[in-house]
Amino acid sequence: MGAVFLVRHGQASFGAADYDVLSEHGTAQSTAVGAELRRRGITSGDMWCGSMRRQRATADAALAELGQGLVAKEDPRWNEYDHLDVLAQHGNATAQGGDPRAFQSVLDAALADWARSGGTSLCAESWPAFSARVRGALDELVAGLGKGEQTVVFTSGGVIAALCAQLLCPQPQTGAAMEHTFLAMNRVTTNGGITKIVSGRGGLTLLSFNEHGHFDGDEAAMLSYR
Repeated sequence: MGAVFLVRHGQASFGAADYDVLSEHGTAQSTAVGAELRRRGITSGDMWCGSMRRQRATADAALAELGQGLVAKEDPRWNEYDHLDVLAQHGNATAQGGDPRAFQSVLDAALADWARSGGTSLCAESWPAFSARVRGALDELVAGLGKGEQTVVFTSGGVIAALCAQLLCPQPQTGAAMEHTFLAMNRVTTNGGITKIVSGRGGLTLLSFNEHGHFDGDEAAMLSYR
């Protein structure tokens, strides 16, 4: 049985001129992810990330912690949805700074409208297109896994939430249940959280979602959502 570990990037630079840069806190989270991967014995095999800077930086910091000279391969299909485009077409494009909770509320409403709009959205990438893109990346990755092989992908919360929603709600990608599940899971993904998908005779199974025990106890201050 093969396994794919999806890691959400560390904390980015919310409220800054360029969001796509890891904060100092995000770099520390990424190093903690590397330590957790080492604890789990995931110290070899192919590693992947999207082409966004926060995804690459998370991969670099985590893999440096493993100390095996591993470098993640880039595949832009693992990139996040364009939240600026979604906000511009379905919400409030100016609501990027300030209070993170207020921003999350605005983003949630915009994402809900984006998903409901289906293929009619004016965004450069619609919800169905985004869902198909990330599922294609996962399916191709899994097809290349040998028996018992594991791989790690450093990606983003929306990508992880979309894939989990597809696995939990196997119906047409415009289905209301899938959209609702995507929104609910996207809202709670933690920076540096780990999701595990296994591949077996019955296909793909979501085994765990958003694990963040490496940020519990003495490391509780490391936990963040945005």
